[in-house]
Amino acid sequence: MNKAFVKETDSDEDEGPGQPAPLPPGTPNYMTRTGFQRLKAELDGLVKDERPKLVETIAWAASNGDRSENGDYIYGKKRLREIDRRIRFLIKRLENSTVIEPSEQPNIDQVFFGATVTLCDVEGGDEQTFQIVGVDEADAGAGRVSWIAPIARALLKAREGDVVRFQSPAGTREVEVVEIRYR
Repeated sequence: MNKAFVKETDSDEDEGPGQPAPLPPGTPNYMTRTGFQRLKAELDGLVKDERPKLVETIAWAASNGDRSENGDYIYGKKRLREIDRRIRFLIKRLENSTVIEPSEQPNIDQVFFGATVTLCDVEGGDEQTFQIVGVDEADAGAGRVSWIAPIARALLKAREGDVVRFQSPAGTREVEVVEIRYR
């Protein structure tokens, strides 16, 4: 296929599918030790295992001759660009991260980064528990909420028993802080 009809760029833009939202300008990239280790393990896996195997496959495919209709070669080159983009992204995030150990928080009676908070909805009485973590670690299904999320920002410095209001996608909500833990 002619390259004129294929959208490919060589830019250093590291955001794309599967990438977390960028941090607001001027804010540090806070991360828990667990999240830092998880990203480091992903980077090591890409650099030491996946990329070398893919390069070997691409070299084999290139040796087969005509590259214009060689699916292994074309797919391999595309996948290699994706891996290289992810590697650059992970290196930047890890270099610019500030690792915070939640268990070492001196002020454990207030909500700060790394806190595991149990909330009770004032109107419905439903309880939910989540941990406030870094942008790269956030996973609502696993109970991890980014520190820049509206609920986490509203809870900052709250104490047990405080009622906090915040704007959610469903509208304004009020929740009571039931428990704060650092682990």
